[in-house]
Amino acid sequence: MAAIRLVDVQKSYGANAPVIRRVNLDIAQHEFCVFLGPSGCGKSTLLRMIAGLEDLSEGELHIGGRLVNDVPAAARGVAMVFQSYALFPHMTVFDNMAFGLKLAKQPKDVIERKVREAARILQLDDYLDRFPKALSGGQRQRVAIGRAIVREPGVFLFDEPLSNLDAALRGQTRVEIARLHQRFANASVVYVTHDQVEAMTLADRIVLLHAGADAERFGSVAQTGAPLELYHHPKSRFVAGFIGSPRMNFIDAVVDSTGAGSMTVTLAQSGERLVAHVDGQRLQRGQPVTLGVRPEHLRLDGDEQSIQCVAVLSEELGEHSYIHADHATGTLVAKAPGDTSIDPGERIRVHVPASACHLFDADGLAFRRSMFEPKPEPERAAA
Repeated sequence: MAAIRLVDVQKSYGANAPVIRRVNLDIAQHEFCVFLGPSGCGKSTLLRMIAGLEDLSEGELHIGGRLVNDVPAAARGVAMVFQSYALFPHMTVFDNMAFGLKLAKQPKDVIERKVREAARILQLDDYLDRFPKALSGGQRQRVAIGRAIVREPGVFLFDEPLSNLDAALRGQTRVEIARLHQRFANASVVYVTHDQVEAMTLADRIVLLHAGADAERFGSVAQTGAPLELYHHPKSRFVAGFIGSPRMNFIDAVVDSTGAGSMTVTLAQSGERLVAHVDGQRLQRGQPVTLGVRPEHLRLDGDEQSIQCVAVLSEELGEHSYIHADHATGTLVAKAPGDTSIDPGERIRVHVPASACHLFDADGLAFRRSMFEPKPEPERAAA
């Protein structure tokens, strides 16, 4: 049985268009589910509906097999960690973590045991007598997480908990949250973020929500699946463009010819032809499409499966470099080894592996790829 079940859930404010549109979702026990999407897509609203902080306009919400549409937040068996730490400044760390247990009239020995166990897990043992003003941002967030842990809920809800931390602390706290999830036994985690690195590294499953100018899709689920499923098999151009950093390169093209598991497209403006290992059974010659390829799959060498570009900028980051290059259809980004150095204005040939290509129709929907990921290129014989 799913720990959380959403059935045709919808949320509207007055007569305005829905901000959450017909969401159907099952979240299993012990699953780490991440709600991902750009700002304004409704992911925090959806989380607050699960928490009981927002009412449903339509649909049903079940937690642990129980319909909870009309159940108050305090009785749902969930614990929430907010983006702001929401700690009481006049209380010590111990008292902040114990606050919910005291309200529930738990015995003092139980409160002591649970708080100290949570403090040990979160490495807060030495800070229990301190006040929040004496803690770093990362320590404050751990106190907020500890306050949720001591309640031993069936569902943990995280609303962008790392947004206020610097890059180093975000990475450290992300690892701590992943480790905590392994300790949560049967508890499920629903985690909201707009940061795809958090989503890709933490999630068992990602739920990516639509946003943008498309009013018919706004607030609906664009795709749900394991992180690498969304990365390698995006169902739409929206998903392909949102998952991955830098984003996928997109090139306008038209269909030239189709075959069994392979097809040829002609790039707009340049007239160059590329082969794509895509199932094009529902494609016709002359049909406009968008070709997509990720920066890490592009190579700076030339053969018949390459396009002519002009280098604009080389971002040398040590481990790798990002080469920005102008093509007739727009600017492309290629990921290259860290010692790659190309001068602005230099003409380069960019190899586009056929097995790495994605194709999207005029509505932004993806065609099925024939290959999961690019095949390794054969080693060239030494001259």
